[in-house]
Amino acid sequence: MEAPNEHDRGPLGKLPEGEFMRLFIKHEPALRAFARSILPDWHLVDDTLQEASVTMWEKLGQLHDEAGFLPWAKVIVRFKCLSAVDKLRRDRHVLSQQVLELIADEAEAMDAEQYVAIRNALSQCLTQFSPPHRELLLAPYAGDGRVKQIAEQGSKSVNALYKLLGRLRQKLASCIRGQLLPEMS
Repeated sequence: MEAPNEHDRGPLGKLPEGEFMRLFIKHEPALRAFARSILPDWHLVDDTLQEASVTMWEKLGQLHDEAGFLPWAKVIVRFKCLSAVDKLRRDRHVLSQQVLELIADEAEAMDAEQYVAIRNALSQCLTQFSPPHRELLLAPYAGDGRVKQIAEQGSKSVNALYKLLGRLRQKLASCIRGQLLPEMS
């Protein structure tokens, strides 16, 4: 697709609104996964991505071509995520800025196809676990205290569930690696 001419651009020299929306929607899953690699929960990802999309629209004049959209957008999302984490620090313990920067660097290097492949492998591998084991695997991401709630509902201690969770995560990681290896060959 050709880059729009200057007269095709929207207000303030930006790409037309429809073109921006098309690019944003196309890359939203990769941006959402990138943000989640930095942020502790999906609600914060939603809020941060919304804030980042406004900034992207405001700074769209900096984008030179369609192919550069995802790397450019990841930089904006990264700064919005790190800003959101700074706000969280005031309320509770979070990972250090240096650790978050390392995570962001690694996640930023991944392209959209890698995110899709990982998400598909995760979905496929989760189906291989029993419903109670799937629930336990997802519990830490469902909110504070979910593992404790599961322990209270069952007959195992919280400590025993965390040990089981560790073993289940190892099996899940192994399955995901097995699903991804054929694609990387």
